[in-house]
Amino acid sequence: MNWTTAAESHTGMRRKINEDAILSRPADGLWVVADGMGGHEAGDVASQMVTNTLSELRCEAPLASFVDQIEDLLLDINVRLRRHSEENFGGRTMGCTVVSMLSRGNAGVALWAGDSRLYRLRSDEFLQITRDHSPLEELLEQGAMTEEEAARHPDANVITRAIGGQSELFIDIVLFDVQDGDVFLLCSDGLYREVEPSEMHAELAKSEVQVAVNTLLELSLARGARDNVSLIVARVDG
Repeated sequence: MNWTTAAESHTGMRRKINEDAILSRPADGLWVVADGMGGHEAGDVASQMVTNTLSELRCEAPLASFVDQIEDLLLDINVRLRRHSEENFGGRTMGCTVVSMLSRGNAGVALWAGDSRLYRLRSDEFLQITRDHSPLEELLEQGAMTEEEAARHPDANVITRAIGGQSELFIDIVLFDVQDGDVFLLCSDGLYREVEPSEMHAELAKSEVQVAVNTLLELSLARGARDNVSLIVARVDG
């Protein structure tokens, strides 16, 4: 598969530090967005530990082995972050959410913990591949709450899983197919809390990847960008 990719990460309009980190390795079929947990100790250290570690990974392995390597590294980072917190921050929570996408030929895999997301646009279908690890997600899936209600809920920013957040971490993994013309969007919650899925869909459908990234980022900033904003757009070009 050939890929065209663009990526941006911005502090946003209210934060002083960008605790997000991104990694884009299209030649190796690897993309990552990590979002440092705001209000906790050294969230930027956590997110950068994820992307720096994965940036050193050799990617020649078959997809199944590649997935195992990523999962093992994320679990190891979880242990390292918790040890670092104990030694330097008195055990206070430091961590990050993460979403990663791997690709080999017509197969793709998402691995994630937390509420950073992966979407896919195929023809006119815009699909959220990941599911947030949050108290509200089950209510959304049951239809007991709308996306708009969830966005306004006082627990909207609460997550139940993160790298560094628990002594025992579970990484969700999902396999999906990849076709020529597919467009994928990985993003932190700083994007989707300001920009509606319908707006993402429309922009990805009409624009080249760099234009789409720039426009979505600018839209988030124009609406106040209450958090750091990070996004990667990757399109399959055959």
